[in-house]
Amino acid sequence: MSDENQNINEEEFNEDLSENSYDNQEQDDAVMPEADAEFPGQTDSSKFETITKVTGMYKEWFLEYASYVILERAVPSIRDGFKPVQRRIMQSMKDLDDGRYNKVANLVGHTMQYHPHGDASIGDAMVQLGQKDILIDTQGNWGNILTGDGAAAPRYIEARLSKFASEVVFNPKTTVWQATYDGRRKEPVDLPVKFPLLLAQGVEGIAVGLSTKILPHNFNELIDASIKYLKGKPFFLEPDFETAGIADISDYREGMRGGKVRVRAKISQLDKNTLVITEIPFGTNTSTLIDSILKANDKKKIKVNKVEDNTSAQVEILIHLPSGVSPDKTIDALYAFTDCELSISPLCCVIDDNKPVFISVHEILKRSTDHTVYLLKRELEIELEELHEQWHFASLERIFIENRIYHDIEEEETWEGVLKAIDKGLQPHIQHLKRAVTEEDIIRLTEIRIKRISKFDIDKAQQLIEALEGKIAEVKHHLENLIDFAVDYFKNLKTKYGKGRDRKTEIRLFDTIEASKVVMQNAKLYVNREEGFIGTGLKKDEFVTDCADIDDIIVFREDGKMSVSKISDKTFVGKGIIHVAVFKKNDTRTIYNLVYRDGKTGPSYMKRFYVSGITRDKEYDLTNGKPNSAVLYFTANDNGEAEVITVHLRAIGNIKKLRWDLDFADLAIKSRTSKGNVVSKNSVKKIELKEAGISTLKPRKIWYDETVMRLNVDGRGELLGEFKPNDRLLIVNQHGNLKTVIPDLSMHFDEDMVILEKWIPNKPLTVVYFDGERERYYLKRFVIENPNKLEVIISEHSKSQLEIVVTDYRPMLEVVFSKKDQKPLEINAESFIEIKGINALGNLVTKEKIKQINALESLPYEEPNIEELEVDEELIELDTDEIIERIDDDESGEEPNIDDTGQISLF
Repeated sequence: MSDENQNINEEEFNEDLSENSYDNQEQDDAVMPEADAEFPGQTDSSKFETITKVTGMYKEWFLEYASYVILERAVPSIRDGFKPVQRRIMQSMKDLDDGRYNKVANLVGHTMQYHPHGDASIGDAMVQLGQKDILIDTQGNWGNILTGDGAAAPRYIEARLSKFASEVVFNPKTTVWQATYDGRRKEPVDLPVKFPLLLAQGVEGIAVGLSTKILPHNFNELIDASIKYLKGKPFFLEPDFETAGIADISDYREGMRGGKVRVRAKISQLDKNTLVITEIPFGTNTSTLIDSILKANDKKKIKVNKVEDNTSAQVEILIHLPSGVSPDKTIDALYAFTDCELSISPLCCVIDDNKPVFISVHEILKRSTDHTVYLLKRELEIELEELHEQWHFASLERIFIENRIYHDIEEEETWEGVLKAIDKGLQPHIQHLKRAVTEEDIIRLTEIRIKRISKFDIDKAQQLIEALEGKIAEVKHHLENLIDFAVDYFKNLKTKYGKGRDRKTEIRLFDTIEASKVVMQNAKLYVNREEGFIGTGLKKDEFVTDCADIDDIIVFREDGKMSVSKISDKTFVGKGIIHVAVFKKNDTRTIYNLVYRDGKTGPSYMKRFYVSGITRDKEYDLTNGKPNSAVLYFTANDNGEAEVITVHLRAIGNIKKLRWDLDFADLAIKSRTSKGNVVSKNSVKKIELKEAGISTLKPRKIWYDETVMRLNVDGRGELLGEFKPNDRLLIVNQHGNLKTVIPDLSMHFDEDMVILEKWIPNKPLTVVYFDGERERYYLKRFVIENPNKLEVIISEHSKSQLEIVVTDYRPMLEVVFSKKDQKPLEINAESFIEIKGINALGNLVTKEKIKQINALESLPYEEPNIEELEVDEELIELDTDEIIERIDDDESGEEPNIDDTGQISLF
């Protein structure tokens, strides 16, 4: 809320109440009975039974007050984009404008001639205008929108109108004036602004019963949009903030009510334990942003060692992380739990024809552009009238002097005689004039000095008339081609004032960050299995895992029941707990292997299932629902592992087979409501784990969405490949940094990334780089030997830079030289240099000056076809004598091949 709205004049409101109270008192006096005649000065109490209602009084008072605040305080006009206080500040600055700086205190005092409120609200409004760097040229300490520091006192800072404001905002000839609040001066109803200023500056205000919030837009983009609108082309407006940052405007809705804009700070990883914020969201400053980070740290939503604010002209906030904390996860947590991400709800409300209206920013731009065209037309029409008047008088002056009509007044003795003599002398020569000669014209002729008449030059007079005729023709041409003239006007504004006003805010779609996935583990989960309690307060019981205070907990019980509940200090979930863990919503990779008995004496079943969506605090039965069902065997497998189990039956009756093995890998993964496959109809004594399993899940397909710069498994963007648990991504950025990482959907990527693909071990990389020390281009090939290390693949000189990286087996390169007549050079990288170490300098490409290096189509490469050999796993576990004994039994009769070390070759 602007300071103008905050400093509502309470005295004025109280005065209104006082005046109305006085009027009401007069009404009361009118109905009050007169004093009793017998007892002067006394009245009969029985005559005071009449009750006066005050309902109607407050109804009108409040409506008038609300209308005043809406029209005269909080909401800007659609015509010039100013609130009343801003318009009066601009007019005062124009009154005092002489090209030099004026003390802000002086400007504030002068504005009070127009504005009926205190100096504090005027000063604050002026500082806000000055910080937007469009209309006011400032000098001194005007505060800092990045750090939130306030401006110095008005007596210490100075201001003057910017050149843009002088050209675009003012024109007394097209301004409509009205009396000020005290009637002593005239002030503009609206300033003749010829630019969509309201959208360039943005505005925020809260009135009575409504508010407005129009986001700022880019200066040059507004001009381009106005030009497109004038040419009948479609246009689109995107907010642009002085604090830069990143914005998601997918739900902007042209600034209408119900829209939403998400803004984020720009956060990058400086090193493995440090994050740096270089741009902040709109509506925040470094102080409030750091406070929100520290509060989130105090609440243990994130883990931070310390925060440093090095902001001066540019934002730089360093966030130091404890060792072992994931920078990628912390970035997401900063967006989820701090002011590093904010949601802004725009509401485009303006004053049009003395009424508040809700319209879109596109409609504001159209209306503003149309109004600019109207003002340009009025200026041209006024200029044409002035040129006609200049031409008319220049022609009269030439006739008056060239024909020596001034001699005709020498014998005239009266003023009327002088005027008639001049009029009579002009008549034979005025047929070519475009209007009749008036008495005012003749009076102007009498005011010509003798010195001017004596030095009159007919040729120069004719040249002046011809020049005026040329200007008249030009103005008429502009009026006939008004749209083209308006387009040229906007283009001229962009040329003169658009430099240095490039877009600051990056527009990007945001991914949705789930708080439960990025919150730091700030609590410990405990369980009392016998009594059936879980919670963070059971510190004397069994510790389960670290967790967050917003997590959900999944519980499995011996009776085959499952439930999910919100973590708390202590929660009863039922006795006989066999498994408790943090629940991951929509998790389809955690597979539960279960064997259960159906009822008290029924058959036993086995099944595999996952749990994705549930209703919190609701019990789910994983059995068939018969009473006294029980879980015989249970495991939770984070990556879908399927183990081998041994089933033991009770020796009852004539059962011949009491023991056998079952492999969970033979079962398909189904839903939790499935019945499962029969294990046995007989009574199971026990089930043992025979062999730990491996993952039965397919390799996970991972895509990279360039729009949001994030990984996903939903098929959005470019497919990077199918990844097993230990597969890695290869990442190379423009600074020459190379690393391989296990893909994580929470990862963040640098904007200067040049390579992102699935890493294939032993596949060579080909790099061409410019060595800053030697000032030459070098080519080298290498394989990554240490996948866990961050490598720099170019030399460490400050001027060294990466030119091109190719990950094909047999790449072909084209070198384009600076000399136009020099033929490009093709290089077969495979034959040019052999594979060396990653830190090798490489081979010199050429001593000639290079313009650019391009990657051509690589040579074909066939991967070696290695036949898979079947090996008897039982042989691997045997010693040498046992293997020889096996081979002796072989019908082939061939002797085993034993080397000097005693090892036997099986093939």
